[in-house]
Amino acid sequence: MKSIANALTRRRWLRELRIVAAAAAIGLAAPVAQAENTRPLDERLLLGVGTHQGLGGPVSSRGYVPATAVGQIKQLGLTAFRDDFPWSDFELPGRRMGFTAQLGRLETQVKSGVARPFLILAFGHHLVPNSMPPTTDEARQRFADYAAAAAQSVAQQQPIFELWNEWNMAAKKSDAFSVENYLALAKVTRPVVKRVLPNAPFVVGAIGDDPGWVWTQRMLQSGVLQYADGISVHLYNFCMAPSRRSSTEIIDRLEAFRRLVTQASGNPDFPIYVTETGWTTASAKCGVNEQAQADSTAQLILWASTASSWLKGMWFYELKDSGTNPAEPEDNFGLFRFDNSPKPVACAVRGSWAFIRSTLGAERKKLADDVVSIRAASAAGGKVAIWSEDPNRRYEVRLKSEAPNATFAHPCDDAASPASGVWMPVASTPLLISTNGGTVPALEIRAAR
Repeated sequence: MKSIANALTRRRWLRELRIVAAAAAIGLAAPVAQAENTRPLDERLLLGVGTHQGLGGPVSSRGYVPATAVGQIKQLGLTAFRDDFPWSDFELPGRRMGFTAQLGRLETQVKSGVARPFLILAFGHHLVPNSMPPTTDEARQRFADYAAAAAQSVAQQQPIFELWNEWNMAAKKSDAFSVENYLALAKVTRPVVKRVLPNAPFVVGAIGDDPGWVWTQRMLQSGVLQYADGISVHLYNFCMAPSRRSSTEIIDRLEAFRRLVTQASGNPDFPIYVTETGWTTASAKCGVNEQAQADSTAQLILWASTASSWLKGMWFYELKDSGTNPAEPEDNFGLFRFDNSPKPVACAVRGSWAFIRSTLGAERKKLADDVVSIRAASAAGGKVAIWSEDPNRRYEVRLKSEAPNATFAHPCDDAASPASGVWMPVASTPLLISTNGGTVPALEIRAAR
């Protein structure tokens, strides 16, 4: 037994030595490569949340109230929200267009100015034949007329428009939702929206779950990007094996999606929008616990700072829980609970975004096989975010030299602590190190003792 214990001790010592060597090789003391950006991250990347004001009529069965939602969006510091702008509620008999009582909640939230609206142009109209989805020239033109009027109605709010929602998911049930019909609708709709609002991005895709990117590749091969200012995708993994319900899996899949978009567009910085992502805290088999939801969400926000040349926005689904059944996945995606009390993810979003939103440039490095660091530069000084990708592993880091102005905290902490001369814990909850007026010194890392 003693020889086994000695062997284990030696293996652990060697592993810690490799970790320290890896940190030294990365050269954390070296400044981040000079950022080409003169604008802070929050002017280059939208961070938002999905809401449900556009569906459900004057009173939301999901519990969405504009005044409450506006307050929550402000509290989180978000810069965008995504919501439905249904054709059937905007166009009245006689082809009269405009906000109606059915869309009163959406109108209130959009015109509050709380954040930039990202609006989904979608759904058929009960008075227009062949419109769900539009499959004839007449139906497409009627849809385009609605899109132009919708754009005009929100022109002052600097909207972004998305063509439909998860068209590819509907394609599994109906041949009408073909790539060809989607392309035809984009061809007709984008020009009229751009005539009304030339500077409003028109985004295609809203691609739901697509194993192997089979449908996505067919859509990209159709040439649809010629009729788009960006492409959007939805990324979820909450029903994968527990070990894959992570930000790492989302990032890996998003980078694979980007490679396909780059190949199709010829532009490595073709704008990509992640218009839905997140984790449900349902007690059913596809749920994660509330702390895991908070940690993965914070990690995604911090990582996004490294991708802003092509990633133009990310929206978490959704602002609040849509129901009260603890076992129902759809009821439990919220940053806030159904009663509007915050989950841990709410402060994780607020804290991680406040930490990174002012940065001018950022890069991702590994401190060890399963330890990520995001090193960033801002006008106020250097920043480093660090976390373990394995929730079962704990580490500690320490500054290799004195930095009197350096502090550390976690996204939900009320206050920061001095960082010099102390070992700081590294786990799934990101560790946030900041300096005032300087760069963050090099770090040494070891397995937690």
